[in-house]
Amino acid sequence: MPLSQQMITILIADDHPTTIQGVRSILDKVPDMKIVGEVQDGAQIKQAVEHIRPNVLLLDLKMPNHSPAALERWVRENYPDTVTLIFTAHDRDAYLSNMMETGVAGYLDKKLRAGQLVSAIRRAARGEILFEPEQIERARRWKEDVKAKWESLSEREREVLQMLTEGADNKVIAVFLKITANTVEKHLSSIYKKLGVTSRTEAVIWWLEKGGDFRN
Repeated sequence: MPLSQQMITILIADDHPTTIQGVRSILDKVPDMKIVGEVQDGAQIKQAVEHIRPNVLLLDLKMPNHSPAALERWVRENYPDTVTLIFTAHDRDAYLSNMMETGVAGYLDKKLRAGQLVSAIRRAARGEILFEPEQIERARRWKEDVKAKWESLSEREREVLQMLTEGADNKVIAVFLKITANTVEKHLSSIYKKLGVTSRTEAVIWWLEKGGDFRN
């Protein structure tokens, strides 16, 4: 088979120049891999994928003008031959679970050693799914606990919880949402029960630690 057909083409999407430089310093030395594009703004990723059609999209989770879940659904629908590897410093259960659901091939920590990154790209290009049992278990627990609790809240309860985390007291919440203070209290009682907490402080901590990131 000609070398050009064996080559794994890679598009890097990351808004950190140092990360791009680091990845390039690794992959430029690998004979069966070729970086065919670099994108530092989420708004440019679709155009790059359409134009380049890479074998592997190495995708940073957090970038300007970027919804990684929406992007991956678009890639899966329009360019299924391109596989996506999330390459991120944000190792949170919420992000991990959401990206697993979209169909990415793996969720990689930026602390990976050079050899591990090269191996992951090769495996993904072969069609392998790279999620470790520990990652699968983390995602399962998060979906059963955190996501299920969030989805049990009504739309109004979510609004109240959001304002709670922004420091609003009951009067401010009532005025902003055009409801009575008594209704706010009822919503708070329901929120506490559904989240398994006993106070507004615990509800805020739950949101900050578990719930605030998963609407990806």
